Formats: sequence, structure tokens, C-alpha cells
Amino acid sequence: MDLRVMVMLLFLCALAITTTEGGIPKCCVTTSMNIPTNVLRKVERAEMQRSNGVCDINALVLHVKGKKLCAHPKVKRKLKRMQRKKDGKPKRN
Repeated sequence: MDLRVMVMLLFLCALAITTTEGGIPKCCVTTSMNIPTNVLRKVERAEMQRSNGVCDINALVLHVKGKKLCAHPKVKRKLKRMQRKKDGKPKRN
């Protein structure tokens, strides 16, 4: 095989691996129920990780200042309560 072809294949493989983050999903393997209130106030985004896909456990992934924290799914209620208080919306009955 021509050297140029081999170099091009090597480059394409390296590019494919780096653009897919190595093809390995970032799953939470443990969760915490004890997320401090001051951290919950700083949550920029939250998403649910489901155990029916690649990941083994259900988790609430909290994005805080570029970091990901793995919380127990029940923490979502506390987070929603705090966001309602922050937005000044009344509690629904």
C-alpha cells in the first residue's frame, strides 16, 4: 500500500476517534442524594440519564460551571422547587 494512503487512513481514524470522544458514552456510575443547596442554585442545565440504553443506572445529570454531577433522580423534585422559588412562581396544588 502506498505510504500516502496509509497516512491518510491513519489521519481519518484519529479524526473519527476524537470527534466521537472515543465512542465511549459518559455515564454516571453512582449517584448522590446529598447535593448542597448552594450547588443546586448554580445548576445551568439538568438531564435524565436512563438505564434502558448504554448506561446502567438512572441518574439526574446536573451541569454546573462546566462540570457534570450525578444526582439521584429524586433530587429533581428539590431542584424544581428551588427553580420555582427563584422564578417567583407560586406552588401548584
